[in-house]
Amino acid sequence: MKKVAFIFIALLITNFAFAQLYVSGSAGYAIGSAEQKLGETITASSTENSYGSYGEGSNYQLRVGYFFNDTFGVDLGFSYLNGSDQTVTKVDIPGYRETDAIARARAYGLSPSIVYKFTDHLYGRFGALLKLGGKTEAIVSDVAVLEHPEQLGLPQGSYTETDYVEDYHGHLPLGFVGAFGYKYDFAENFSFFAEAEYMGISVKRKDSEIQSFNTDVKLPDGTTAVEGFYTIDNLPPGYAITTEYVDELPNNNTDVSKELSQSVPYSSFGINVGVTYHFGK
Repeated sequence: MKKVAFIFIALLITNFAFAQLYVSGSAGYAIGSAEQKLGETITASSTENSYGSYGEGSNYQLRVGYFFNDTFGVDLGFSYLNGSDQTVTKVDIPGYRETDAIARARAYGLSPSIVYKFTDHLYGRFGALLKLGGKTEAIVSDVAVLEHPEQLGLPQGSYTETDYVEDYHGHLPLGFVGAFGYKYDFAENFSFFAEAEYMGISVKRKDSEIQSFNTDVKLPDGTTAVEGFYTIDNLPPGYAITTEYVDELPNNNTDVSKELSQSVPYSSFGINVGVTYHFGK
């Protein structure tokens, strides 16, 4: 029994002799992967699908890792995604309607991973990806010509100008992250690294909330005839301040605060560069 305990302690001492704790910070940019239809671009003569992924954009990471020996380690990463604008609706029909609706992600993530060193410079990182918080922010600008302006005592050609912001939130998702990188020691305990990273994840919508809303009525020359015709305290028909996304709705549903849920893509492929500090070697 003493012999087994001695061997176990010796193995622990050997592992800790090779053990290495490190922290790293990086910045990078990712392009969309496994893109899906996010919206449409509509003109007087055609309609075109718009594809993309909310995972596209700038990515910032802080990682803490620990190597048990010269080959294997574990890594815990915290990240922030500053997503690029994605087209949701683009309408350009002069004299009738002009709409520009974009959406972008602002998300916080957590990624526990296993790290494997192929050589002193090459490594791989594979693990799970969770989105801990954040939102998909939709920004909408809409100009629509009034069909019956005389009902408001206005001349033909009068129009409405609507601007609003809506935040979408999702259920806690689980995805996959994998990266291959190269590191170079440039000073004692410091190394530079560059890596190619894939993130595969989708987020199922949970709810949304309108943050701001305003509609002005304008004359054909652009003069404001009615300011704040609709506001967040007086939404037009078909809008609700909060919307819940569910998996089932009756065919006769008239509640605008409930809609069918959908999964939106956050997958991406990107490049990260950063610096690592090793506490001991």
